[in-house]
Amino acid sequence: MADHQDFLSRIEPRLSDREWRLDNLYFIQDPAGKKVPFRRNEAQRLLWENLWYLNVILKARQLGMSTQIVITLLDICLFNSNIQAGIIDWTLDDANAKLEKAQFAYDNLPDFLKAAKPLRKKNTEEMQWENGSGLSVGTSYRGGTLQYLHVSEFGKIAAKFPEKAREIKTGAFGTVHKGQFIFVESTAEGNGGAFYDMVQTAEKAQQQGMPLTELDFRLHFFPWWKHPGYRLDPASVLIDTELAAYFAELAVLEIALDAEQKAWYAAKRRQIGPDDMFREYPSTPEEAFKASIEGAYFKTQMSRLRLAKRIGRVPHDPSKPVNTFWDIGKWDSTTIWFHQSYGNLHHLIDYYENSGEGVEFYARQLKEKALARGFVYGRHLGPHDLDNSHWVLPAGRATIDVAKDLGIAFEVVPRIDDKMQAIEAARNFLSMCWIDEEHCAEGIKALDNYRKEWDDRLATYKKTPLHDWASHGADSLMTGACGFTPDFIPPPTDKYQRQRSRGSAWAA
Repeated sequence: MADHQDFLSRIEPRLSDREWRLDNLYFIQDPAGKKVPFRRNEAQRLLWENLWYLNVILKARQLGMSTQIVITLLDICLFNSNIQAGIIDWTLDDANAKLEKAQFAYDNLPDFLKAAKPLRKKNTEEMQWENGSGLSVGTSYRGGTLQYLHVSEFGKIAAKFPEKAREIKTGAFGTVHKGQFIFVESTAEGNGGAFYDMVQTAEKAQQQGMPLTELDFRLHFFPWWKHPGYRLDPASVLIDTELAAYFAELAVLEIALDAEQKAWYAAKRRQIGPDDMFREYPSTPEEAFKASIEGAYFKTQMSRLRLAKRIGRVPHDPSKPVNTFWDIGKWDSTTIWFHQSYGNLHHLIDYYENSGEGVEFYARQLKEKALARGFVYGRHLGPHDLDNSHWVLPAGRATIDVAKDLGIAFEVVPRIDDKMQAIEAARNFLSMCWIDEEHCAEGIKALDNYRKEWDDRLATYKKTPLHDWASHGADSLMTGACGFTPDFIPPPTDKYQRQRSRGSAWAA
């Protein structure tokens, strides 16, 4: 009894201090399921110290950001009356798991505190207290008013369920009034979609030093090297020349890693592969979005191009013709890749995309690009449905004829019935490519984001591609991959032929 009274005398005076509560009052379960005290790590403290009304959080795996936010929302509900907080996750199971974290932390509070802050209602989707505050979870939220909203894994939601992401932005965000708080946290999932756009907007405002209003998001980035546990004994790990060069590039950016951090990164990269390392454990915000999204058809090829430094500056060669590869739409996008051939090697030097325009418009764009960049055109490869395109044409005229009159002599690439064959052709084509990062930026985004369709019911990918904004840039590349063959490929030379000829002469 004396020990209990002593505990109460020590803890009660501190309960009005939120900083103390967040580091001393709550318990969570560690990855092994063991009950441990919740203590904020460096990254979690940085988030708290730089908090804004609207917060977008780009992070590496396992930094504890979602746990930090869940415990914070629980604390706010317990020590404030009439507060409503909501948590949205990409699946209901994941959302329920976050409420279970809050329930575990509440259940392990001192008995006197639970008696003072009693629950009025609890189930798998909400906790409501007698003080009028509540915490609810789900996959969306519309209606009512929230003072705090946490959206977890928004990058994954935006990639797999773009309509749901739009609903969260238009619906759930609207339930949080100006001056209240939103936390949007996620790892990156491709360089497109709602989360990517949100991060880019917030980062641009940050770089330009723009003052934020209560309706602007602040970017918080937490790289893998902020995690205190991401370290290994350097004696057990080999750092190859490629990784050594990568770490040197980080040093130029004033990211100084010690030997144990480098060893951990090298071992983790070997474990999960280079394809996923940028997305799961980014060192910089730009790096986080370099990787293709999960389920992307060209994920491996694009990753290899980046690792080999073959996405960068690829200048136009004025001694060679520029070929174009097309995918045509009217209400959908028309996309064009600009290509130069070096035998079996390919340079993609430019990319153009627009919608709602006719063939005359695109002919004018080609002329303007030729004047601006000095292009002399070679072959123009169009899709199999060129003559069934949605371009508005003069009565009785075929697309191919109208285009030819405008200076675009299309070669129609025959249809390949099996889409996977066309995708495989594009994969092989990309393996021999160099891509200009500046002029092909939108095309690169399309290739990174061209992916399989997600089956929500079966929770797996379908065998068919998702038809969205990224499919047009990918389709135009497939047009070129399936239809382009170099005019001349030198036969392989036998460098020993001359020596053999000499040898036979000497023998004679």
